[in-house]
Amino acid sequence: MGFQIEGAVALVTGANRGIGEALVDALFAKGAAKVYAGARQVSELAALQARHGDKLVPLRLDVTQAAEIQAAAERAQDVTLLINNAGVAAHMSQDFADPSWLSAGRVEMDVNYFGTLQMMQAFAPILGRNGGGGIANVSSVASLVSFPPFMSYSASKSATHSVTQATRLVLAAQRTQVFGIYPGPVDTRMAEHVPFEKASPALVAQTMVREIEAGVQDIFPDPIAQEFGRIWRGEPKALEAHVAQMMAA
Repeated sequence: MGFQIEGAVALVTGANRGIGEALVDALFAKGAAKVYAGARQVSELAALQARHGDKLVPLRLDVTQAAEIQAAAERAQDVTLLINNAGVAAHMSQDFADPSWLSAGRVEMDVNYFGTLQMMQAFAPILGRNGGGGIANVSSVASLVSFPPFMSYSASKSATHSVTQATRLVLAAQRTQVFGIYPGPVDTRMAEHVPFEKASPALVAQTMVREIEAGVQDIFPDPIAQEFGRIWRGEPKALEAHVAQMMAA
């Protein structure tokens, strides 16, 4: 079942840069009526506001803060599409014994998993009252198979993938469509030290929006992601060997 972007009212978390900023542009290009743009610092949304004017509503929104999530939900009662894009990769290391894995993992779980879950809990009733709507969770190919240098990030995104599957089943009764999005490396500040070929945020965002509109539940928006998706659908265990080859290269 497709999802109509034209006329939709969306909320995008982590909208101040990277994929989030590109998603806002892509939504408006497809005819969205309004976009609530969430960021920890509203001042960082100035460029988006200048491009889109009154159709863009800036929101101060840190997805680890329950009070800010609740304030956003109280303000954005007309939302029909929630895109959980806010994410963090807090650590990269080749040392399995590195103690920073623990502190980084807690930060990543707080944002990538618990932040996504809290947003969905706050907005599911709103979507239900507005006819069902949609939720799109921006995860990662690292949620389907772990990358050792990003071990704790992979674990947090795996949790996001799992809760996306559960939410899809739970909210089906209120006619809310739930999309899982699994990009590969994207040319953003968060991925600046990732040693793989990277897709542009604009291309990735445009593909995400197009596939949401087409009703695709599991979205792989770039060439590396599409290869991962092909392997995952056919033989999930083979992804481990595929990642090992990438790391060796």
